[in-house]
Amino acid sequence: MKNSQARLLSAFNSELRLKGFNVFQIEEDGQATRFYSRKDFYKICLTTGKSLIHYADRSFEAEGTVLFFGNPHIPYSWETLSTTYAGYTCLFSEEFLNLSERSDILQQSPFFKIGGTPILTITDQQRIFLNTIFQRMIEEQQSSYAYKDDLIRNYINLILHEAMKLQPSENFDQHKNAASRITAVFFELLERQFPIESPDKPLQLKSAQDYAQNMALHINYLNRAVKEVTGKPTTAHIAERVISEAKALLQHTDWNIAEIAYALGFEYPSYFNNYFKRMTGTTPSSLRVQEV
Repeated sequence: MKNSQARLLSAFNSELRLKGFNVFQIEEDGQATRFYSRKDFYKICLTTGKSLIHYADRSFEAEGTVLFFGNPHIPYSWETLSTTYAGYTCLFSEEFLNLSERSDILQQSPFFKIGGTPILTITDQQRIFLNTIFQRMIEEQQSSYAYKDDLIRNYINLILHEAMKLQPSENFDQHKNAASRITAVFFELLERQFPIESPDKPLQLKSAQDYAQNMALHINYLNRAVKEVTGKPTTAHIAERVISEAKALLQHTDWNIAEIAYALGFEYPSYFNNYFKRMTGTTPSSLRVQEV
């Protein structure tokens, strides 16, 4: 069973990365809602049912129809509470939408931000209209029309514009321990950067400030939350994870030390050497010799 699920995940992700988008009806393709690489794709989901949604440091109990916006850079989880669940899902990469001249709506809209409003409560009339848009996307996806990608981009932008005209839901509840939710977001973002698979794809988030900006938080807020929950500063966790990855790369790859330094975000190998020695008491080359 695990092997078949792995093959399904691989095939689905390969097709999704190739096309840059996928739209489907949840009832007819429920497997797809579970088997895709969430960290690579934005998600717009129109659902009817009862569920509990955790998004960054907030929780939302949804009953009825909601429109949900998932950001690949912000962790979220979804608990289905009702036995019947219906709706549509559209997955798309940032690159897919960036082919549109109007792609700046992705960055400007409040729906994909950690402090924004990722969930809207939808009336029956709004649901009928949005259902039509999703149905048309599915039809275009299955068609042979040469410019169907452009049409689907237009439909995604139409959904975003319609959503921006709606009143945001007021049913969010701040998590009882917001610091723990913020810390969980930080750790998931930290782990998403690893393992490093190629020297050509170095770390994107290197400092506590980088993480704070990515999470749309003030650096002091992030530091307070992480220190409150773990007892250690944000920079200490980043350093520990970087050193852990450095040891793995030194022990299990044939990359030279300069390549490892660059992959871990260091501009010069000497910076990496000094950093590694300060953190571990030994040099990268000494560690590699010990492991031979």
